[in-house]
Amino acid sequence: MDKAEMAQANFLKGYNCAQSVLLAFAPECGLSEETAAKLASSFGGGVARLREVCGAVSGMAMAAGLIKGYADPADRQAKIDHYALVQAMAAEFRAEFGTILCRELLKDIATSAGGEPEPRTPEYYEKRHRCGLCIARAAAIAQKYLLAPDGKDA
Repeated sequence: MDKAEMAQANFLKGYNCAQSVLLAFAPECGLSEETAAKLASSFGGGVARLREVCGAVSGMAMAAGLIKGYADPADRQAKIDHYALVQAMAAEFRAEFGTILCRELLKDIATSAGGEPEPRTPEYYEKRHRCGLCIARAAAIAQKYLLAPDGKDA
């Protein structure tokens, strides 16, 4: 199973968009499933249902930080390189979907900012089919940039 399939399967288990993507990369990130789920738990719904940056994009960025991030605040070049990596990943996502913002991705679906998460029912998943597509694509992009030795499709 590739990372896109793993991420979609996570979403269908009830995980939010960010959790779904990050959990697919938990082994490569050195995280337990529980830690990955907790780390990404705040980023669903565009950060706690605020409808800002798509949770799938946030999950992709978290995986990038854990797999190819920098830790030395004095290493300016590492910071430049890492930001360029995440920007390239986000640009590829944006090129496909037109935006990285949750509220714009879901503009044709009746949603609201804030409030409680919706119950995960068959109707929810049918309505949120686009979320599943975004999750799969974010995981595929992350796999390409983070796991392929040459940055090409893994």
